[in-house]
Amino acid sequence: MKIKLKKVDAILIVAMIIIAGIVFFQFGILPEEKKSLIPVIEFTQNIEDRTLTVKSFSQAILWRDIEITGTCDKSDLGEYVTKGDIIKDCSGNIIITHIPTGEELGSWVFPPAPELPYSILLPNERAVSPQDEGVHFKSIINTREWWYFTVVFSNDCDLPGWVATIGFCHLAWGDLKLTLKPDLIVVTLEGPNGEKYGGMLNKKRGGLLGLIGLLTLDAKTPGVDLKYGKSWAKGGSPQWHVHAEDEDIDEENDIVIDLDYFAKANPLWIHSNRLIDKGRGKIANYIFAGCEVEGTVKLNNLEFKVKGTGHHEHSWSPGFLQLSIKGWDWCYLVLNNGWTIYYSNYYLTRQILSPETSRINPLATVVITTNKGTKITKLENVDLTIEKYDKLFLLLKIPTDLGINAKPKVLSQPLLKSYNIRLDLDIKAKTTYEKIWKLPTYVGMKIGLNSVTGKITWSDDGDQEVDLKGTGSVWFMRSF
Repeated sequence: MKIKLKKVDAILIVAMIIIAGIVFFQFGILPEEKKSLIPVIEFTQNIEDRTLTVKSFSQAILWRDIEITGTCDKSDLGEYVTKGDIIKDCSGNIIITHIPTGEELGSWVFPPAPELPYSILLPNERAVSPQDEGVHFKSIINTREWWYFTVVFSNDCDLPGWVATIGFCHLAWGDLKLTLKPDLIVVTLEGPNGEKYGGMLNKKRGGLLGLIGLLTLDAKTPGVDLKYGKSWAKGGSPQWHVHAEDEDIDEENDIVIDLDYFAKANPLWIHSNRLIDKGRGKIANYIFAGCEVEGTVKLNNLEFKVKGTGHHEHSWSPGFLQLSIKGWDWCYLVLNNGWTIYYSNYYLTRQILSPETSRINPLATVVITTNKGTKITKLENVDLTIEKYDKLFLLLKIPTDLGINAKPKVLSQPLLKSYNIRLDLDIKAKTTYEKIWKLPTYVGMKIGLNSVTGKITWSDDGDQEVDLKGTGSVWFMRSF
């Protein structure tokens, strides 16, 4: 007997199959093969400590196969799920999903984290124009200019916990005394287990007086438009692309870095000698904090997909400042709880004395953001303790361990001062690249990966305290 199906019958059968599939899915009626692929992880929730602790698990599971959404600290998790693993600093909704099967393994709700008081800033403190982003060193006065990109790669990419630094630097004549090579490029890559690649290279300026013609470091306006050999950066707020090749920087390794930066928030002017139109200042610098970074790193023909959190900084100043500035500290820190901290300081005296605490740092700034730069907490009263240093050459010393205590200034930050904010940080340079220009130049630099621990306290509906831990990039310079 031959059964003839009408078109309407076929449609009904297909519809019934689809409905049956939806019912099976909704009620967990799955093929045994798929069931066996879904792991079971039991967690113990501690609301007071804001933690989720692995109590048990059904099979060997890689943490990279687990997606954890929500605000939390996953930095202590290893390669495999193990009993006792702790997810820390949880706040809001935390959802854990098994990536290969797409199955949700559980969800938990924590109270919101305490909110750090933030600075009240004027609109002009958080705005840059395309002209501000462009070149300034082609004027007679502004002969020193830097464009600077850093990133700390996240744990869920191919280079977890690594740090990259890329800098395009047009130094003033005399910054590197008697070298006649003031154009500097920095391409460094450091890993958490002591891996170190890249470095820095300075070359002759090129062109006529370094202003026109074929320049070693060429820059244009508007926006960021830079070229140094095969390395370049291009874009404009809020996004830029950075391409870096080590060329002659690292003779033993081939490095090619391609990164896309996206700033979720407006920039912040750190310094400017102009009160209103800060971009017209002769001494000025601004940062974009909490940038989302994504791209690739090619290391000796091996390609790694990377992503993380970084920052972009741009500064310019007249050449005569070399007579006043004898060193600087730049640190950009990415904390495990999602916060970022920027610290900078400029030294007006030679740092040749023994390690000591400096309580007069008029050019020091600490900037904290808890939400990728949307809200800023700026602390201007900074005490610095150099706890340990490397002696690079004769009297030239470069710090390796810094202790930072920061709080609001009484006169210029009275509203923030009322919260009794106090930040304590220990910054330790771990894996760094050092460059020394010996006599007669007598300049030393240290760039690379650092660790940071500490805490911040404040008063707001009771006493609040948050422990801080993370990774960052440092750039120290000392000149005799």
